[in-house]
Amino acid sequence: MSTATSVTYDNVHAASLRLIGKVQRTPLLESALLNAWLGQRILFKAECMQTTGAFKIRGATNYLCHLEENDALPKKIVANSSGNHAQAVAYAASLYNIPTTIYSTENISAVKAAATRGYGAELSLFPTRTEADEAVKTAAQAAETVWIPPFNHPDIIAGQGTAALEGLQDAGQVDAVFAPCGGGGLLSGTLLATRELQPNAKVIGAEPLNANDAARSLQSGSIERLHGIPDTLADGAATPAVGELTFPLLQQLDDFYEVDETQIAYWTQWLQHLLKLHVEPTSAMSMAAVAAWALDSTPGQTAMVILSGGNISQASMSKIWQTDYLLQPPKLAR
Repeated sequence: MSTATSVTYDNVHAASLRLIGKVQRTPLLESALLNAWLGQRILFKAECMQTTGAFKIRGATNYLCHLEENDALPKKIVANSSGNHAQAVAYAASLYNIPTTIYSTENISAVKAAATRGYGAELSLFPTRTEADEAVKTAAQAAETVWIPPFNHPDIIAGQGTAALEGLQDAGQVDAVFAPCGGGGLLSGTLLATRELQPNAKVIGAEPLNANDAARSLQSGSIERLHGIPDTLADGAATPAVGELTFPLLQQLDDFYEVDETQIAYWTQWLQHLLKLHVEPTSAMSMAAVAAWALDSTPGQTAMVILSGGNISQASMSKIWQTDYLLQPPKLAR
């Protein structure tokens, strides 16, 4: 698999044109009660309402649309994913009737695995993400086969950035934009869109403390990897490492937060309650960063949060609700 050396806002804009009529233009939602608690206006770009239940469809569809433009569609597609990218690739490939195999870990969310198979893809499962990643590299060497990576490709980053592009077009002026970080594709695309459309807005990321490879990479100045399968509710952000394309963009962020498991469960419950949406933990994780920003900022500002997805297994839901955090409203004292 080859990639270009960089990705720019022009790539994001081109992707937005390709995706018209192919993906949902998801709405911006807000909670008056949450706004009152935080003293800020918080807008949520609801990618959990996307066709496959997550933003990943944007990158996968943009990738194939770009290949189609160049008359380069393959005979076979392979991809590696913990779930949402798997569904996205399977769905996008089904639009072109291209056979697809997804390489993932044995602990893949049951609901994401079922949806992936439902879109017509085969699943090949391995004990660890590293083994799955190595297997897809081997499979991608077959003739007339294309590997659609989960984040480390210009077409993927550009496609994911269209979520923020749409949100910023619809929101008007915002003071900060938040997105979760796994491999960094969504957050990188969000940065590119925000810097172009609203250069004065801060761009802030969040990842699980238990899967903090991006935070450690930003601290050390070089890409760090996770060892083993991280124990986190935010399975969509359990990527072993960020990519060589996403990392330089992540280094341009205004702030970055590591979120513990209690906060991930806490905000998953509260967002589901306040927005009446099925929000997955990776999406809700950013709210810990939003709350910290809100308390440190002058009241009356506006933030946009990318709700990355809403695909949650029953097992994850059980863990999220082991403790009921809705008994008292959030305590957010200045």
